[in-house]
Amino acid sequence: MAVTLTEKAAKHVSNSITKRGRGVGLRLGVRLSGCSGLAYKLEFADEIKLGDAQFESHGAKVIVDAKSLPFVDGTELDFVRDGLNQEFKFNNPNVKDQCGCGESFNV
Repeated sequence: MAVTLTEKAAKHVSNSITKRGRGVGLRLGVRLSGCSGLAYKLEFADEIKLGDAQFESHGAKVIVDAKSLPFVDGTELDFVRDGLNQEFKFNNPNVKDQCGCGESFNV
């Protein structure tokens, strides 16, 4: 089982944690939401909780809770900029379908 960050995503996470002044990595999870059932949840992790899985790519950590891991296993996070917009893109091999706006998915 693994979740990875591209080099751009890892650099963004590391820079954001440095600016923030604290944190151990990026926490990735899923929650029930949207028309397709699940949505990604991202936040900075200030601690590692019991049962969390940790993955490191290019010097940055991604932390995933045990309930979310089956839905995001194998996912690669990229960080892209398009003009003034910037966002994480999820390359999740488990996704079977997603809503038209791309905000929710199912596996």
